[in-house]
Amino acid sequence: MSSLDPRIEQEMRQTHDRLVNEGEMLSKDIRQASFNAFRSKFGPDRLRSLDGRELLQTMHTHGNKDSLVYWLEYKDDEEFAGLHFGGISGGSAHAYGIFRRRGTDQWVKGSPRSEENISEEDAIAIARKHRDQLVAGSELLLALPHLAGDAEYVALQKAMEERAPDLARRAWVHKYFFVLFPDKLDDFHNEDWQRYYLMKLLQEPPQQEGLYVTGGRYARLAAELGWPVDEFSTTLKGVHGKPKQCWRVGTRVDGESAWEDMKAGNYVAVGWSMLGDLSEFANNGDKKEKKSSLIGMLESNYPADPRRVSRDAGELLNFVSAISEGDLVVAGEGETVLAIGRIAGAYIYDNSPPVRAPHRRPVEWFSFDHWKLLEKDGPRTTVWLLRKAPNLFEIEKKSQGLQVTMPSSKEAGVSLAKLPGGFKHRLDEISGRVQGILERKGQVILYGPPGTGKTYWARRTALDLAAIESFGQLFQNLSAKEKVVVAGDETGLGLVRCCTFHPAYGYEDFLEGYRPQLGASGQLAFQLRDGIFKRICDDARKSPERKFILLIDEINRGDIPRIFGELLTLLELDKRGMSVILPSSGTSFHVPKNVYVLGTMNTADRSIALLDTALRRRFGFVELMPDYKVLDGAVVGGATPLPIGLWLSALNERIRNHLGRDARNLQVGHAYFLSSDGKPVTELSKLVRILADDIVPLLEEYCYEDYSALTQILGDKLVDPQRQRIREELFKPERLDELVKVLLGEAPDIATAPEATLPGETSEEVEDEESEDGVS
Repeated sequence: MSSLDPRIEQEMRQTHDRLVNEGEMLSKDIRQASFNAFRSKFGPDRLRSLDGRELLQTMHTHGNKDSLVYWLEYKDDEEFAGLHFGGISGGSAHAYGIFRRRGTDQWVKGSPRSEENISEEDAIAIARKHRDQLVAGSELLLALPHLAGDAEYVALQKAMEERAPDLARRAWVHKYFFVLFPDKLDDFHNEDWQRYYLMKLLQEPPQQEGLYVTGGRYARLAAELGWPVDEFSTTLKGVHGKPKQCWRVGTRVDGESAWEDMKAGNYVAVGWSMLGDLSEFANNGDKKEKKSSLIGMLESNYPADPRRVSRDAGELLNFVSAISEGDLVVAGEGETVLAIGRIAGAYIYDNSPPVRAPHRRPVEWFSFDHWKLLEKDGPRTTVWLLRKAPNLFEIEKKSQGLQVTMPSSKEAGVSLAKLPGGFKHRLDEISGRVQGILERKGQVILYGPPGTGKTYWARRTALDLAAIESFGQLFQNLSAKEKVVVAGDETGLGLVRCCTFHPAYGYEDFLEGYRPQLGASGQLAFQLRDGIFKRICDDARKSPERKFILLIDEINRGDIPRIFGELLTLLELDKRGMSVILPSSGTSFHVPKNVYVLGTMNTADRSIALLDTALRRRFGFVELMPDYKVLDGAVVGGATPLPIGLWLSALNERIRNHLGRDARNLQVGHAYFLSSDGKPVTELSKLVRILADDIVPLLEEYCYEDYSALTQILGDKLVDPQRQRIREELFKPERLDELVKVLLGEAPDIATAPEATLPGETSEEVEDEESEDGVS
C-alpha cells in the first residue's frame, strides 16, 4: 500500500507504464551491470588501493575516459548507463575541487572567481583527501539501515559533513554514492530538485538542509511502488517536467490596489509606467549590463536612494526576463496571498489607458483563497522569488487541490494545463514566446541575423501548435496519417502552410488575382485565382474548431504593402470577422479568428525599423540572436582544440566592433555550426567547409570588398589585405592544425578559458547566488 495520494499514485503508475513502453527505463540486467562495473573500477576498495599519480589520473583527469569524473559526467553506454542516474554536467570543473587545464597540463584548484595553479604533488595531496572522504562516506552509507527514517538521514547528513567536509555538498559525490547505494539515495543531485519533487508528491520536505536528508523519502516511496529509485525519479520528471519556480508579485501600484484589474484581465503587472516598453530586456543578454541600463532609466525617472534604485531594477529585470512561462505566481498584498496562478505568456507592454501598470505577464489564475504566508518571504518587495519551504509547500497543496491534472506529454517542454482562450496548451522556451504573441496579436515575426534558427523555430512552433490543438500531442509524436493532416502532403494543404516572399511576389499570389492560363483551344486567357492566404482562410472557416497557421519565410523581401493590401486592416484581432469587398472578384472577405500568421525575417538584409509602420503595429516580434549555449562543449581540432561557441562569440564581438551601426544585425548565427540532426559539428573537416563555404563568403559580402575591415574581423593570417584575397591554402587538409592556430590567434584567451575546455555541473546542482535585491 502506497502512502501517496491516490490521484498522484495513479498518475505516477500511468506515466511509468508509458515510459516503460517507450523504452525510457533501463532493464534490470543493464542497471545491475552498470552498478557492478562502476563499483569494480571506482568502489571504496579500489580507491584504497590507489595512490600518487595513478590515484590522480583515476579520480580527476577529465580527458581520461577511464577516470571517475568522466564516468560520472559523460559516460552513457552499454558498460555504464550513467545518464540514467542523474545529470551533473553543464557548469564549471571547479566543482570537482581540482582539475587539469586542457592544453597546459596545469593543475588548478579554487573557484571560478579565485582559482590557483598548483603542482602535481599538491594535486595528489588533494586527491588523497578526496579518496579518504569518499571511503568514509561509503562506510556511513553501508552502516545505514535499509529504508531508514528521516531521523537516520538527518544524522547521515551531519556525519557526512563531519567525515567528508570537502565533499558533503558536491553533486558529483552524491552521484558517486547513489551508484554505490542505489537503494538508499535518490538520483536528484541538487537540493532544490529534491525538495521540488517531494512537494509535487505532497510530501513536506524535512527542515534540515543537505543533499542526503531526503534520500530516505525517495527510497521508501520507490519501494512502496516496487520500482528502483532511478525509475521513480524518471517517472516524476515524466509527470512534472523540470522544476519551475514560484514568484510573489505585489498588487499595489502607486499606493492603490490594482488586483481587480489583474484578476479580470488574467494578468499580473507592475508599475513604473514612465519607463516605457521593456521588451528589449526580455531578450538574451548580459544580466549585469541589462540591470545597469535599468538603473540608469530608474534614476532618471524615479530618483531615490541608490540601494532602492538597485533593488527596483533587480525586481523589474526579474519580472521581464527571469520569470518563465509555467512558473507559479502569487498575487500578494503584504503577507496576504490573494490568488495563485501560472504564468501563461511572455512579457507584454500595454499602455492603453488608464496606464497604471503597463508591464504585464499573462496568468492563468486558479486559486482565489485569501491566506497569510506561513513565513515572511519578501513581503515589502514588488517581485520576489519565494524560497521558504513552508510557503512553497502550502502553495503546492492549494495548487493541486484546485487544478485539474491532465495526462502528461512525453515532451517535457509542453504543459497540458488548460488555458483561458487562445490555444489549449502551453509550449515552452522560444515556442512559448511565439505562442503568447500569436494569442495576443494573431501574427508574429521571428527576426535576427542569419543562422539563428528563425525558420527552424517558426516551423517547429507552427507544427506543434497545430498538432497539439488537433491531436493533443507534439508533431513528432503523431502518426504518419496525422502528420499529413497537420503538415499536408505534396499538395501542401495541411493546417500549416508555407510560402516565401521575394521581390516578384504580389497581391495576386497572396490573396487573389488574374493569372494567364492556356484555354482548351490553346488560346491564352486570364483566369481569376485565389492566393495562398485566401485559400487558408476559406479552409479555416469550414473547420472553426481547428487552428490554421501560415508560415511566411523571408517576409521582409517582399513589397509588403502591395502584397497585403487591405489585409493590413483585417489582420488585427479586433478586426477579425470584419468584411471587405475584394476588388478583383467583388466578393466579401474576412479573416477568421482561427488563422495565424508566422513570419521570419533576416535582419542582415533589412532592419525591422525599415518595415512598413502599419505592419510593425499589427505584428509582434521575437528576436533571435546567436545562442552560444547551443554550442557548449563543442570542441574541434587536433593538437590544439578549438571551442566553437567561444570562438563564434569572439568573432561576433569583432563584427560588432568593426562593421558600423548595423553590426548587431550582421552577426553570424549558431545554426551554421549545427549538423542536420541539430547537434554541434565536432569534426574539424566539417568546420573547415563551413568556414570556407559559408562564413568567409558571408563576411566578404558584409565588408563590401573592404579587405581592411575583413582583416580586422578574421586577422591578417587568414586575410591578405595587400593582395585582397583569402589565404585559401589554409583550408587544405594538410594545414588544418595551422588553420586552428590562426583562428585562435585572434582570441588567444579562448584556449585557456575554463568554460572552453572543462566539464562541470548541470542546472540540477548549481544554486543561484542571490544579490541583496534578489537578482542572481
